[in-house]
Amino acid sequence: MPKKKKRARSQRKNEITKGIFTVLESNPDKAFNYKQIASRLSITDTQGRNALIKRLGQLREKNRILEVSRGKYKMKQAIRTLHKGVVDMTTNGNAYILADDFDQDIFIPEHRLNRAFHGDLVEVFVKPNRKGKKLEGEISKVLERKKNQYVGILEKQKTFAFVRPMDAKMYTDIFVPIEKTKKANQGDKVLVSLGDWPEDADSPYGKVVEVLGKPGEHNTEIHSILAEYGLPYEFPHEVEQFAQSIDTTIKEDEVSKRRDMRDILTFTIDPKDAKDFDDALSFQILDNGNYEVGIHIADVSHYVVPNTVLEEEAYQRATSVYLVDRVVPMLPEVLSNNVCSLRPNEEKYTFSAIFEIDKNAIVKKEWFGRTAINSNERFAYEEAQQIIETGAPLIPKEISIRKGAYTVSEAQVDAILTLNNLAQIMREKRMAVGAISFDKIEVRFNLDEDNNPTSVYFKEGKEANKLIEEFMLLANRKVAEFIGKQKPKKTFVYRVHDEPDQDKLMALNGVISRFGHKVNLKDKKSISASLNKLLNDVKGKKEQNLVDTLAIRSMSKATYTTENIGHYGLAFDYYTHFTSPIRRYPDVMVHRLLQHYLDKGKTEKEEVFEEKCKHASNMEMLAASAERDSIKYMQIKFMEDHKNDDFLGVISGVTEWGIYVEIIENKCEGMVRIRDLKDDYYIFDERQYAIVGERTKKTYQLGDEVFVRVKATDLIKRHLDFSLIGKK
Repeated sequence: MPKKKKRARSQRKNEITKGIFTVLESNPDKAFNYKQIASRLSITDTQGRNALIKRLGQLREKNRILEVSRGKYKMKQAIRTLHKGVVDMTTNGNAYILADDFDQDIFIPEHRLNRAFHGDLVEVFVKPNRKGKKLEGEISKVLERKKNQYVGILEKQKTFAFVRPMDAKMYTDIFVPIEKTKKANQGDKVLVSLGDWPEDADSPYGKVVEVLGKPGEHNTEIHSILAEYGLPYEFPHEVEQFAQSIDTTIKEDEVSKRRDMRDILTFTIDPKDAKDFDDALSFQILDNGNYEVGIHIADVSHYVVPNTVLEEEAYQRATSVYLVDRVVPMLPEVLSNNVCSLRPNEEKYTFSAIFEIDKNAIVKKEWFGRTAINSNERFAYEEAQQIIETGAPLIPKEISIRKGAYTVSEAQVDAILTLNNLAQIMREKRMAVGAISFDKIEVRFNLDEDNNPTSVYFKEGKEANKLIEEFMLLANRKVAEFIGKQKPKKTFVYRVHDEPDQDKLMALNGVISRFGHKVNLKDKKSISASLNKLLNDVKGKKEQNLVDTLAIRSMSKATYTTENIGHYGLAFDYYTHFTSPIRRYPDVMVHRLLQHYLDKGKTEKEEVFEEKCKHASNMEMLAASAERDSIKYMQIKFMEDHKNDDFLGVISGVTEWGIYVEIIENKCEGMVRIRDLKDDYYIFDERQYAIVGERTKKTYQLGDEVFVRVKATDLIKRHLDFSLIGKK
């Protein structure tokens, strides 16, 4: 037989073999006859079918496939193992899966995704791990979709449309029949929900559930950010109606069941633009010279009761979302900004933690329960800070948030000064036992009436902010201790924070060593002390934001759970969230459980509250992602007016496709793409956190100061591109 003909037959045999395994592996639980396999491989000629039948017999004889009944073949399961895991898509179309029972990622090539998407819970077959090869597998079944709605751009034809998702990890567009486009126009940004994905279709089917608007328009982009994370931006009509129907009058018979503190000096301290005030402080000096300090929290659970549409909506949202131009509240405005807001000179129902504290900030007595208060004054942080710094209130003409005469009594000034002194002592004690002081720079924008950013500023936490923080921490810690130390153990909601991962800390050391810093990894106390020193040492330096960000990333994430492990970052053995029920559902749960146990109730079912804790933690992460995206959006909007302007920045990230640069003066971050660097061919050096020129050996490394020019801004994709001018 001529060599050419022999080679062709061998190639055909290999193609058929590969095809057989592709069909059987894609449906490992199903048996196929030769006709079904031929159909899937598009083998229609007699010669091809005969070759297929022959090869099936050979593979059966070699025990590589199973003949489960006469003429029906199936994948031999013994050569692969079945696992569950979550899909982590890469932007190049492949994926990795972290399975519950594997300590390494399973690589899934693009052609073996079998219609799974990023974040899906899937069943995966793992192939035998050949020596030196990475673990590889194939997804056999999608067990649970992570999400079934996507934001995208509608591309409309006469009889159908496609939605091109904005999510970079969504590898397919979505087919939408014309009657399911909700009258969206060509090029509109829409929210589309997934339907079926027919066996013979290239794309999944879907329908438009909401038309978000024209890409690039402010409201369209903000609503898109919320929609991407499944977060609502308005309340259902029935929820608003229910909230409006609640009796919000203060009843004396209800007050009689509470500790009446309406005559005690009480005030709030909040941001100047705050609309909801869910915490207040009361202060009085006792006959023995100690202080009675009350931390009063809006009694949201009095109005939001189980088995109502309002309760269900609050639970589903789980948190308020703070975007650059708006707050998307957990509760309707009638509650969040009015009824539950501790506004001055209005009687309110509250849930309180009241402490007798001596001059050394040691708690002598504690009391928890429902109260009634009447706040005497509403301070902005700036006003309280003025009192702390000077011992006197601001001059009236300097007050922008208030009109008319300023009426701060001497008692209020004394109260703020005393509370600040106590807060400083409490903070020093916390830091001494290992609390970590994360004061990361927070970017804020001044917006005009059309929500265009006119300038960037950085939020700074001064003594007034720390005063409130310390007393909120005190209430949260003491409430958690009160329940957590009871015997027998009672189900409760804790806010926990695990110890940092050693590998992440070692990676952090690798980065910060380039700036002359180091974290001592000897033991828990050494880590805390050196992290605090690091965060203090970088203040005001070019690398501050980078180091702050990397240090936070090295930490575990704080979560809600019924299983208390303490809070590492705060150095507390017991901690919960009690102080913000207007904006956090876990605080509502804490109020209910605390009252239940104060009433001598039996312990609640742990599994019920654990499920609610998981939901709240998940919603918190989604809200945080939406908040970050809205800041990124506003940064790009701000930089639109600075195209072709030059800035000094710090290299904040290095990847194989480019370097990220953060502008020092405004913290806006953009990318310099490697392909745009024409002076050399640059290679990513993962070990050095750098890109290195192949010919010149020129290096651009994490932390280097560089000059960049704004090249392009893309509001829709939220991309900011820079051109690199050179090192400083």
